[in-house]
Amino acid sequence: MNPEVLIRQAARLADDLREFAGLFARRAGDLLSGPERASIGQVYLVGQGDSYHAACAAEPAFASIGGVPGRAAGAFRFSAYDSRWAHRGGAGRTLVVAASASGRTPAVLAALERARDAGALTVAVTGTPGSPVTGAAERVLAVDLPGQEPSPGVRTYQASLLGMLLIAVRLGGAEALHGELAALAGPVAATHEATGPRARAEAEHAAGSPGAAVLGSGPNHGTAMFAAAKLVESAGLPAVGQDLEEWAHVERWARPRDTPVYVLAPPGHAHGHAGAIAARARELGKRVVVVAERGDAAATRAAHATFEVAGRAREEFSPFLYHVFAVHLAARVAQRLGRRPFQSRPEENH
Repeated sequence: MNPEVLIRQAARLADDLREFAGLFARRAGDLLSGPERASIGQVYLVGQGDSYHAACAAEPAFASIGGVPGRAAGAFRFSAYDSRWAHRGGAGRTLVVAASASGRTPAVLAALERARDAGALTVAVTGTPGSPVTGAAERVLAVDLPGQEPSPGVRTYQASLLGMLLIAVRLGGAEALHGELAALAGPVAATHEATGPRARAEAEHAAGSPGAAVLGSGPNHGTAMFAAAKLVESAGLPAVGQDLEEWAHVERWARPRDTPVYVLAPPGHAHGHAGAIAARARELGKRVVVVAERGDAAATRAAHATFEVAGRAREEFSPFLYHVFAVHLAARVAQRLGRRPFQSRPEENH
């Protein structure tokens, strides 16, 4: 598996939004009746790996757009712990949305079974119609994409995130937002084009480091975890995705002092704090790279380098724009280190 597969995946992101956002929105519109929507009192978003990162990125939208509290949970944690009390003491029924691109993730299947046994309404978000999760859940939102090839999750991550956000939109009766999601295709394409050359330059620094940290908050805490996962899966580079303030409390003390720190700074509630954390990281000797809207001088003032994001989205939808840099960076770091995704062998170049 050649790292270039990641770039091909990134190149398809905008077209996927343009071609499938409307179709997936219509499917989401059929998931829940009006009375069912009104009955939901809380939502659990369950996944493993990229699906869990998508759940963390989508979580804030369930309160702000869907009108119900949402909580992201790893699939095993939900089965072993959360499912025991997820349906106690709250007003309304519990909705469990479980994502698996392959539709075969054992921990996600177990979570769906536990949720149904406890009386929750279950929805599977999957890229594989007819897969095991479609039989384990009461409802299915298929987010299947054509032309898939073996790769660390990129297009599948975006599809899972889109599916979860469309469920939040459906719960809140906010279908007017569908147009905003489809319109992100242009900014995603422009960000992809702008990111390529910058990633080649930044990969020289990242490849020479023993590790990296990616920081974000709100919906982009999920983006930070996704970005770190791509560096690990694609290049074998130890990386952590962390909340802005948690990093400032703990991981800032990690050595070596000049470890790269990538700070996600979209407009929104955490924007000012992202700039402050970037400045603090530079004071500590870190190599600071800020991912921010083009022309955002406030967020990038302390940066050694930047990844520019072309365009703006409401904060709940910003993960569609702020994860693109990581795909390019992971591919170029892997190439500089002579590594292949998932430590695959050279002959596995397909």
